[in-house]
Amino acid sequence: MASEAHGAEEGGLVFHPMDQFIVKPLFGDGPIAWYTPTNVTLWMGLAVLAIIALLVLSTSKRAIVPSRGQSIAELAYGFVYKMVEDVAGKDGVKYFPYIMTLFMFIVCANFLGLIPMSFTTTSHIAVTVVMAMAVFLTVTILGFYLHGASFLKLFWISSAPLALRPILALIEVISYFVRPVSHSIRLAGNMMAGHAVIKVFAAFAAITAIAPLSVLAITAIYALEVLVSFIQAYVFAILTCVYLKDALHPHH
Repeated sequence: MASEAHGAEEGGLVFHPMDQFIVKPLFGDGPIAWYTPTNVTLWMGLAVLAIIALLVLSTSKRAIVPSRGQSIAELAYGFVYKMVEDVAGKDGVKYFPYIMTLFMFIVCANFLGLIPMSFTTTSHIAVTVVMAMAVFLTVTILGFYLHGASFLKLFWISSAPLALRPILALIEVISYFVRPVSHSIRLAGNMMAGHAVIKVFAAFAAITAIAPLSVLAITAIYALEVLVSFIQAYVFAILTCVYLKDALHPHH
């Protein structure tokens, strides 16, 4: 803090790219409790409304010649359905609504976060870890429900040499319990990093000498973030399909 104040006194550029991720109450400046409406609550609610508008309202007429909204909704439906069928198999199709919900929420939250002055809910580990833990618990409970103790065969690599199987089993158990950590951090980290970089270049745009380069950099990174927003939703969904496949077919 002292170095930042010293830089400001000398006329240096002082900016805080991580301020955009601060959780703030919508009303007043008091402490935040679990029931306090915050900017996170607002933008999560807007993401839900965007999903309803896209998947429900835009497809309500079911026109033979689809509108733009209906076309996007049908493309999203077909894309996720094909992904679930290809990765998790025919048995996994019955869990398509859950994966579709995850995918659409992450996509909408990511794209809403690209609006200037908005808040990217998926940049917070508190949001992504809830989704990751929900996936982890769902596939684990489902695995034991469908297969009982046989689900533990997931960790026993029968094709490996007998002497290596206990070691590999330990590695498999560790990697299994690390899944929700990597699943959540990957999404939150990528979204946070991209927005922070944009904010850094936006701060440099105030310097006349390098303003054109800064604007070009912001444009390029913003375009990349549009792609990343979709890719991260796809990665989260396809990993969910992979974990679901392990629960349905726990055999190496």
